[in-house]
Amino acid sequence: MRALRSMGPIFLVLAVLLALIAVANPFFLEPAGFLAFLKRAAPLVILAAGQYFVIVSGEFDLSVGSLVTVQVVVAARLIDGSEPATWPVLALLVALGLLVGLVNGVITTGLRVPSFITTLGMMLVLSGAVFLWTGGAPRGALSETFRMFGRKDLGPVPWSVLVLLVAGAAAILLMRSDFGKRLIATGDNERAAGLSGVRVGRTRVLAFVVSGLAAAVAGILLGGFAGVSAQVGQGLEFQAITAVVLGGVALGGGRGSVVAAMAGAFTLEALFTLLNLHGVSGALEYAVQGVIIAAVAMGTVRLPFRRAARV
Repeated sequence: MRALRSMGPIFLVLAVLLALIAVANPFFLEPAGFLAFLKRAAPLVILAAGQYFVIVSGEFDLSVGSLVTVQVVVAARLIDGSEPATWPVLALLVALGLLVGLVNGVITTGLRVPSFITTLGMMLVLSGAVFLWTGGAPRGALSETFRMFGRKDLGPVPWSVLVLLVAGAAAILLMRSDFGKRLIATGDNERAAGLSGVRVGRTRVLAFVVSGLAAAVAGILLGGFAGVSAQVGQGLEFQAITAVVLGGVALGGGRGSVVAAMAGAFTLEALFTLLNLHGVSGALEYAVQGVIIAAVAMGTVRLPFRRAARV
């Protein structure tokens, strides 16, 4: 019941935004309109789920946007329109996502480098590698099989919505497992978790690996949906973090729900859709995210003073 109460506000905000979208665009209430919204939101929701695992453990992952860009650019270059090359390249992209997450986790926990610095460095390395390899103009083309996951449907349901359902179910099951409990304990109090037998370092490394895997899946969906671009992942790391904090997850870790984090991503996507329907410039998206993060951070800072006042 306590978890449900804590998730209530974000679902209320989401419901209000969806109602406002429906008023502005009645087509949104039809199945095709709502499924199109889910298809657009799927990459961000999956990315936010991955980011949740890192944030709830007390860390950050700023490299996911650049990793998404790398996934799309590398896929286009290696596949180059060849159908037989699609599945091996998909396997390579998943392995690359896992590897980047593993490196982030090992550097953060093994060398005790703050995750902000580690993943910022990884973001710059990946961005520089893409620019060096492409010269700013990606080459190659994605095959129809690759684009199927982000663009096509299986019957009446888009493939990306099916992938989202599987990823969401996996995230929920992970958080209900022993690993999820260790993750929460690590983010809540690292020292106490260590004294109670939790392998803090290994738990955090696994959180980064999950985040890398989520970025790989999001990159595959975005490549299919939006096509090849050297800017496809630009700003996604901040959108994912905004979605997670919007879902009520504590920035310092140890508190929050993965379901609420995914609801935060849906809410952010609904807000962007509503702004677009009313002709508000997309450039304001960054300002909106900044306001949300600043508001949550201010609330976090002020909470101890409020508690002190009650005492």
